[in-house]
Amino acid sequence: MRYRKKPIVIEAEQFIATDPLTHIHVNFGTPDSVAQPHLINQFWCGTLEGPFIVSDGDWIITGVRGEHYPCKPDIFEATYEAAE
Repeated sequence: MRYRKKPIVIEAEQFIATDPLTHIHVNFGTPDSVAQPHLINQFWCGTLEGPFIVSDGDWIITGVRGEHYPCKPDIFEATYEAAE
């Protein structure tokens, strides 16, 4: 079977490592109480599935439950378009 994604409007902002104003939902370093050596000196975003590394240019999407997660720019461009 084939499925179509339901049309919903999302909130998203592009993460720019050199612009502190884009760091609202992004952290740096290792999450408290979590031994995640791959996150040392990395930008990361806490998601429902755990912490995910965020790279410069990634989009930070606010999900339907208010959660945040990163999305690579090429995937974002293929999946979303600007809403009025």
